[in-house]
Amino acid sequence: MAERSKDTELSEKVIKINRVAKVVKGGRRFSFSALVAAGNMNGMVGVGFGKANEVSTAIQKGINNAKKNMFKVPLVDGTIPYAIDARFGAGHVFMKPASHGKGVIAGGPVRMIMELAGVKNILTKSLGSANALNIVNATINGLKMLKTPEQVESLRQINREDKAEVS
Repeated sequence: MAERSKDTELSEKVIKINRVAKVVKGGRRFSFSALVAAGNMNGMVGVGFGKANEVSTAIQKGINNAKKNMFKVPLVDGTIPYAIDARFGAGHVFMKPASHGKGVIAGGPVRMIMELAGVKNILTKSLGSANALNIVNATINGLKMLKTPEQVESLRQINREDKAEVS
């Protein structure tokens, strides 16, 4: 269920729709929650969660939330700069850069987020919980922890030129 909006060139994908029930005096009252990811397939991605009495409204709320929560993913030649291990609750995702031509090797929710972020080559493994919300949040936490080589250099206060002169 991928849609392309014309105004900002963002793609949205519904990761999971869940029907939840509230028990009231007259029986059960059903509502829906939607977990949605949005991205421009060029380094920007966001995830949103929407809840409503109708599926379409829940999805729209999730899309709006995802657009608000977008962030930049540092990419190096279509992959992440280095391997990272991320957790959220019992969800655990291991992400490792892959060589050119390998493709996105990921399962379910992680694959959708990687494709929307514009990652072309990556190896991932979901460990622990299979709960889509925990896996998605672990993936997002891992992507937010990534730093570009320039950011790492500035944190360590070294320059590439200095390093080249030493060796």
